[in-house]
Amino acid sequence: MKALVTGGGGFLGGRIVRQLVDQGAEVRSFSRETHPGLDQGSVSQIQGDLADFDAVKTAMIDCDTVFHVAAKAGVWGSFDSFYRPNVLGTQNVIRACRELGVQRLIYTSSPSVVFDGTDMEGVDESVPYPEHYHSCYPQTKAEAEKLVLAANSPELATVALRPHLIWGPGDNHLVPRILDRGRKGQLRRIGKRPCLVDTVYIDNAAQAHLCASEKLAYGAPCAGRPYFISNNEPIPVWEMVDRILAADGQGPVSRTIPPWLAYGAGVLLEGIYRAFNITAEPRMTRFVARELSTAHWFNTEAAQKDLGYVPKITLAEGLERLKESLQGSER
Repeated sequence: MKALVTGGGGFLGGRIVRQLVDQGAEVRSFSRETHPGLDQGSVSQIQGDLADFDAVKTAMIDCDTVFHVAAKAGVWGSFDSFYRPNVLGTQNVIRACRELGVQRLIYTSSPSVVFDGTDMEGVDESVPYPEHYHSCYPQTKAEAEKLVLAANSPELATVALRPHLIWGPGDNHLVPRILDRGRKGQLRRIGKRPCLVDTVYIDNAAQAHLCASEKLAYGAPCAGRPYFISNNEPIPVWEMVDRILAADGQGPVSRTIPPWLAYGAGVLLEGIYRAFNITAEPRMTRFVARELSTAHWFNTEAAQKDLGYVPKITLAEGLERLKESLQGSER
């Protein structure tokens, strides 16, 4: 396999690169910056912006498979700051794949593309896209996912994966945010309901992408379809937060605020930040308030059947690896 991984220097992209290398693939990474962690003999790094079509196409020359992982994530920011990398960037990836005759495109999506702010318990891929989004990230990721799935054709087989709440050693988003706010005493449970959520350990999320690449071909069951990816171990959201805190030697979150107050705070803070053009992320947003006070776990039978995806690292093992990683970073 000759593969291009967009965002190969990121948390998930980097793990996909390493797993591909372990399988003997020739791998190329496309990112805005160079990443020392990718300095391996079989990995070449190309710098560029997803919004630059010529740069994307150049990076893709002679590749037969593309893992489109790069995106702007987050819960705050202008619509254009999300649209350019997430939608325009994906359009460029699809166009370059077609012009160069790339055979397979595996796209990293998110379950948030179908999150409507209410409980989602055991839903499968038939659940529709919502009519309204509380954040630019899921809105633009949904638009990009639709483009990828619509691009499936005899010339280019496509699939979209929806890993949920990726975490583990090396995480530069979810885990650091939880630990930092925990140390500052800023975490509050939102509501008292034991809302179950799915998460996925980083190695399992990367594994799912390689499973998809092995099964993907035009006419295959997975071609042109989205798939939920998780550890298949739903857990109450605040229990998961407490277990991540415990891996860092911190105590559990003890204070609680009602969901209506958290959502109201999100509305107020978003209004203030927009009025004064504050670019920093608010302490609370409507999207985060809904995410932390509702259940969202998913039926992954389709991924097991069509992709052969079965997570190898359990939640308990992943947390132990996280603990060892955090303890090692303190030495």
